[in-house]
Amino acid sequence: MLFASKPKSLPTIETALKGRPDPIQTAETHFLNGHPLKGPYPAGLEAAQFAMGCFWGVERKFWQVPGVWVTAAGYVAGATPNPTYEEVCSGRTGHTEGVLVVYDPKIVTYEDLLKVFWEGHDPTQGMRQGGDIGTQYRSGIYTANVAQAAAAEASRQAYAKALAARGYGPITTEIASTGPFYFAEDYHQQYLAKNPHGYCGVGGTGVSCPIGTGVFQ
Repeated sequence: MLFASKPKSLPTIETALKGRPDPIQTAETHFLNGHPLKGPYPAGLEAAQFAMGCFWGVERKFWQVPGVWVTAAGYVAGATPNPTYEEVCSGRTGHTEGVLVVYDPKIVTYEDLLKVFWEGHDPTQGMRQGGDIGTQYRSGIYTANVAQAAAAEASRQAYAKALAARGYGPITTEIASTGPFYFAEDYHQQYLAKNPHGYCGVGGTGVSCPIGTGVFQ
């Protein structure tokens, strides 16, 4: 893939690809646990959305957390409705590769998930994550309510101090309200469960985030 040909900035609504009115086809259920990807979800569960590089590895990080009921790979924070993977890879939809995490707050807290997020990648790299280059690999937290937004911002400030103390630059993670979550194609869902030796370009800094219980490293 010729990364140099990709745009280095996000498209506007006017310049983004037009997309399509209907969702692209995807899996109905989670490959590992059989739970419905798109719901309905049991009462009392909550949802979170994160982007931290290639969603294959990111999704695996979250489905391994006790208390997470279902995960799904998808496209978030863009302008093109119902994009395909190829369109997102072009850099002309504005989306980043994201993961939907549906979880039981009685077992795992949102702060615990934020700790997994921050420690699971390098949030200082801008429009890339390691060798994966492009706007689709930018870091983001997409919040569903005021409480999530406040927790996300507090965690960013805490982790920024921890990173700075270890010589890292400023955090480039965007924090924004959730918009549409477009489920990725079937073959992307739980990719590393179907392909255990598949590519995963997601890796952390080794710096601990001083929030949550510290259980999930």
